[in-house]
Amino acid sequence: MLSAVFLFLNLGGGEVFMIVIVLLMFFGSDKLPEIAKGLGKGLREINDAKEQIQKEITKSTEGFADEIKKHTSEIQSEIEKAGQSMKRQIADVNKTLEDEGKNIEDTMK
Repeated sequence: MLSAVFLFLNLGGGEVFMIVIVLLMFFGSDKLPEIAKGLGKGLREINDAKEQIQKEITKSTEGFADEIKKHTSEIQSEIEKAGQSMKRQIADVNKTLEDEGKNIEDTMK
């Protein structure tokens, strides 16, 4: 992960070394571990907060997914009913046309 940060910042090995030297000069070798420890705690807290927010979002949207599935299945069943009704009506019209066609043929004979 650290190498990814260095690649993102386009830092080479010499540049990183110079940054470490400057940090040692400003803060001293006794303060540097405390600073790193504080940064680590901060990052851990940020990650924990991120995970907690993700869990809350997932938990709050759970009900929506169930409702969407319910409504989708209701709509699908209504569409199927309408399709069956249309098929019956088409079959009735087809039968009526056939009967009328036979009646016309009979009257023509």
